[in-house]
Amino acid sequence: MTSTSPDKTGTATRAVARRIGAAVFWLAMWQAAAVAVHRDFLLASPMQVARTLVTLLPTGDFWATIGWSLGRITLGFTGAVVLGAVLAISSAASPVARALWEPAIAAIRSAPVVSFIILLLLWTDSSHLPVFTSLLMVLPVMYANVLQGIAQRDPQMLEAAQVFRMPFRRRLVAIDIPAALPFLAAATRVGVGLAWKSGVAAEVIGVATGSIGERLYEAKVFLSSADLFAWTIVIVVLSVVCERLLLRALRSVPGAPVRAS
Repeated sequence: MTSTSPDKTGTATRAVARRIGAAVFWLAMWQAAAVAVHRDFLLASPMQVARTLVTLLPTGDFWATIGWSLGRITLGFTGAVVLGAVLAISSAASPVARALWEPAIAAIRSAPVVSFIILLLLWTDSSHLPVFTSLLMVLPVMYANVLQGIAQRDPQMLEAAQVFRMPFRRRLVAIDIPAALPFLAAATRVGVGLAWKSGVAAEVIGVATGSIGERLYEAKVFLSSADLFAWTIVIVVLSVVCERLLLRALRSVPGAPVRAS
């Protein structure tokens, strides 16, 4: 038997080399732009941003700020997953429920995020903004994908479950959830980034005390592009880590045909 491991190793090495090359290219472009602009408050260099990150990392305020935003945005995302799944399951089971939910989902999908943020500011404290904003922005994505996943169930398995009078809970675990998981994974890839973008935007507009959004607002007030880029990098890293962890959790579900991109 011929082993293909050297080919796989070579492919993986080339993929890593391409990613490193791309990162070096964009860092060089960033550095060139910073030199051309020659105004630190307009565009900090990569080294200035790196120094800012190194200064922030050991401080307790840095980790407290991350914890504040991470907790609320995660809560909003989780609420969107649960509510989206419940609405999708009820829509699949009842045409009446579908007729009720879909206009609201379409309105949420189409409305600008800033409209929800301003409306929520009238109703609630700024500390709650990232929870509700991320929930509302992710909800249509979760609803549509779970509903599509349910629609892709194997008709033969559904017929067998009906013939043998399989209880709803068993059918949910054996048929519905495995069918929806790949679509839930696709929604997760989109939804996590959307939750972070909309949640942090809500923090900035509401100037939520102790949040990453407040740090971005302060960077704007004090014309500190180094802090702005540093906190933006933190947001990107948190979003990617959350996405990878959630996809890994989905792949751990028995029988789940889910692969991370």
